[in-house]
Amino acid sequence: MDPQALPLGRQVAYPRAYDPTLLYPIPRALGRAQIGLGDALPFIGLDRWYGYELSWLDARGKPVMATLTLEVPATTPQLVESKSLKLYLNSFNATRFGDADAVLARIAGDLSRAAGGAVAARFGIPAAQAHDDAACIDDLEVAIDAYGPPDATLLSAHEDEADETLLSHLLKSNCPVTGQPDWASLRITYRGPRIDRAGLLRYIASFRDHCEFHEQCVERIFVDVLARCRPRSLSVEARYTRRGGLDINPWRGTADRAPPPPARELRQ
Repeated sequence: MDPQALPLGRQVAYPRAYDPTLLYPIPRALGRAQIGLGDALPFIGLDRWYGYELSWLDARGKPVMATLTLEVPATTPQLVESKSLKLYLNSFNATRFGDADAVLARIAGDLSRAAGGAVAARFGIPAAQAHDDAACIDDLEVAIDAYGPPDATLLSAHEDEADETLLSHLLKSNCPVTGQPDWASLRITYRGPRIDRAGLLRYIASFRDHCEFHEQCVERIFVDVLARCRPRSLSVEARYTRRGGLDINPWRGTADRAPPPPARELRQ
């Protein structure tokens, strides 16, 4: 992948008409190789996108507004770069469609071709939710002085067992192309040896100066927690804050896990 070819970080002309060639796929294998992953993945998962700025023209030329949820399976060989997705959705703004179903079908078809697998598209986004019964670890009194690269040795587990969800709003990484910050709330649900919370918080903070795409960060966290803490069941979801009318919520889990229901944080 040539970073200079990415639309991210470059001045790009605003699209004046529907254009599926704006979508820029990136092979997932590139990021996975850096984590030490091959073809046999230790997780299932999906990347759930919420779009807040979708519009098109109806058959009479009247503007229509909608919100959008996209679900891209983690098994697709490509992910779609975020700015290219924004530009692609903006290319609908001045284009006429006979009905809303035609818009959805066009989006699902174009994204499926770009990702290399079936992408689901539907109108609407979930309501923002207050905190549930997850245990937030952000108020732990810990000293932290390592902010990158991610340090898996900070992770450990105790001998006793736990079945719980841990939450942190302190996940921050940086875009590998522009260096701009990416912010997320991280939810780890597991069953197995009790994860040391202080070590987990230090590990999350060690992403602070790290440059990696959202999807790759979640896969790295999943692999590190699985290897270092040895849970028998694991789910990792990051809910990233919105940028350019889009936010992404990658989820990875062990085979016994079902995808979490669509949800978003108050700050999204």
